[in-house]
Amino acid sequence: MTKIIVDCFGGDHCPDAPIDGAIAALGSFEDLHIVLTGDEAVLQAKLAERDYPKDRISVVHAPQVIGCEDKPTDAIRLKRDSSMMKGIMMLRDDDTVSGLVSTGSTGALVTGSLIRLGRLQGIIRPAFCPILPTMDGGIVGICDSGANVEVDPDMLRQFAIMGSIYMETVYGVKSPRVALLNVGVEAEKGDSLRQETYKLLRETECINFVGNMESRDLLSGKYDLVVCDGFSGNVLVKTTEGTALELLGMLKKSIFSRTLYKIGALFMKKMFADMKQFMNYQNYGGSVLIGTSKVVVKGHGSSKARAVEKCIEQAYRMHTGAIGPRIEAEILKYAHYEE
Repeated sequence: MTKIIVDCFGGDHCPDAPIDGAIAALGSFEDLHIVLTGDEAVLQAKLAERDYPKDRISVVHAPQVIGCEDKPTDAIRLKRDSSMMKGIMMLRDDDTVSGLVSTGSTGALVTGSLIRLGRLQGIIRPAFCPILPTMDGGIVGICDSGANVEVDPDMLRQFAIMGSIYMETVYGVKSPRVALLNVGVEAEKGDSLRQETYKLLRETECINFVGNMESRDLLSGKYDLVVCDGFSGNVLVKTTEGTALELLGMLKKSIFSRTLYKIGALFMKKMFADMKQFMNYQNYGGSVLIGTSKVVVKGHGSSKARAVEKCIEQAYRMHTGAIGPRIEAEILKYAHYEE
């Protein structure tokens, strides 16, 4: 039985989205058991309204909630009975628990995971790796997207190794094409950090490094994993998502601006619906925190049930694919990384 904890409070659509996402995930994996953390009275009342396999969902009482306004270090110290911290501590102390999914505070989740769970052997710093759809119908991972603002070449090489193993383990991408985010595709482009990282990635035999990538090519389908520092990665992801949403909004506004356009849109209704689903981040889960000793998945704060379900699927596949031992085995081949 694979047991995954779902933090039911802290996100915009809690606790309904985590509950519904958990129930939906049970239908995909017969050996999955979900542990819901949060106010037990609230959770039990919500569950009573739903039809689900009673023996595959359990509830752990956690009356406190960590909000985005809480300082991460204070939250993990003062709110030990929060749904997030109860989940993290269970993940650390109970060997039968395989992973944690949360849509709560990113800062608290990262800080709590680093302090309470620790890192895989040899890992300098864990990194976030979200997934975006590409124009050819595939996906691309971005590692890192916010966990590490300041990095060095060794950290970026580790992001490339961890991200490659993640893309292959969870999504079945064979020999993922790895690119380094830069201001140009030429090898000599960028600052000293990017130039030194380029040399390291080119020398790393366990990854399929294909060179530099300019941000405009993120969704081109030419790459499976983009390696970058957390600041650049966060800007890259949010700019891409925001641009897509604004373009869809502008398209909708234009369609309704003239009767002729409305008539034409009726014949393209299916295409527009497919496009909307394709660009909907709810269908792609969350950002996995790769490099911690246990599986942690951070869902978007506005995640609805579908997104939570996909987050649980990510956690499930990371555990069953033994991603932690695989990452350690590759990282420790480079002796100078070992602490």
